[in-house]
Amino acid sequence: MDLTASPTTTPRATSAQARWVLLALAVGAFGIGTTEFSPMGLLPVIAEGVDVSIPTAGLLISAYAIGVMIGAPIMTLAFTRFGKRTALILLMSIFTIGNLMSAMSPGYFTLLAARLVTSLNHGAFFGLGAVVAASVVPKEKQASAVAAMFMGLTIANIGGVPAATWIGQQIGWRMAFTGTALIGVLAIAALWLVLPKGERGVMPDVRREFHVLTRPAVLLAMATTVMGAGAMFTLYTYVAPALETLTGASNSFVTLSLALIGVGFTIGNWLGGRLADWSLDSATKVFLGALTIIMFALPFLLNSHVGAAIGLLLWGGAAFAIVPPVQMRVMEAASEAPGLASSINVGAFNLGNAVGAAVGAAVISLNLGYAAIPVAGALLAAMGFGLVILTANSSKAQVI
Repeated sequence: MDLTASPTTTPRATSAQARWVLLALAVGAFGIGTTEFSPMGLLPVIAEGVDVSIPTAGLLISAYAIGVMIGAPIMTLAFTRFGKRTALILLMSIFTIGNLMSAMSPGYFTLLAARLVTSLNHGAFFGLGAVVAASVVPKEKQASAVAAMFMGLTIANIGGVPAATWIGQQIGWRMAFTGTALIGVLAIAALWLVLPKGERGVMPDVRREFHVLTRPAVLLAMATTVMGAGAMFTLYTYVAPALETLTGASNSFVTLSLALIGVGFTIGNWLGGRLADWSLDSATKVFLGALTIIMFALPFLLNSHVGAAIGLLLWGGAAFAIVPPVQMRVMEAASEAPGLASSINVGAFNLGNAVGAAVGAAVISLNLGYAAIPVAGALLAAMGFGLVILTANSSKAQVI
């Protein structure tokens, strides 16, 4: 099934042109990853700066996630008419404006509004970006191309987020947002220079596209995304206190562990794209299975510093290796509306993030202990594995 066969397709690029396109998309993904995750490390600084408590400042992160879920379908449908090149540039313009608004916010509620504005580009950029990435390479390399774009997101966890956190702590959180806005300007320039113009977009048939998304195969694929992201964020949300409690980790070891997770994300993203080029369903099952096993093992591995380092590196790899295959599975299942499906699937990732954080919070509230958190995540990953099996069986039944 060719995801690029549509009236608004980006023209197939040469190998060299494709690399530049993927790099430009990765720059945008790097900026989005930086602005999404850096506030987590800056919450105390931001809370003091706008004179609110840390829990209240934490709502800035929740607002961003809500904005992603709401903005994904709305912005995709609104901007598709302009063509993918123009749409992606406009989306990064919203990103840049939102970060500048954050930097200039005089108080908490204006900062909250600015974070909502910033989040609106997120789902649509990754959704349309995934379609463009797949369109500039041969079919057998489409999953790797999508992974190349998401590589910017994983590298943000290694470089962009720590840099923004350091700037925010040393110079001020407003400068961190200003620096992130500059990444947006760089991404706009890169997209303008290297993206093929393609054909002008057309008004989407909203009813038809949403009807495509109601197919059982599409819904099951998106549910798999929610379970995979939920498994990841069950632990990721509480990894610092889990390390402090179970491993006796110092602040420096927690920082090292976060860096190792970022490295794992990057390796897993690359590996997930490679294996997904071979088989989407097999890749999804392999990595969800691996994630399940690793998370069941983590309560034992987290008892030592060496075990924690190895376990979290492997966990990060398995957790993010799921991303390219689940994204491609949704795009293929909804081939008549790949842009909208891809964007909403990014919203499904954020729903999974919320589910995972809630599951982890429930484990803590029930006094089950931090060792039970990765076990809860493993159960979500196992549920995702089951959904892939269910999808495959449903497809076979339809063929018969």
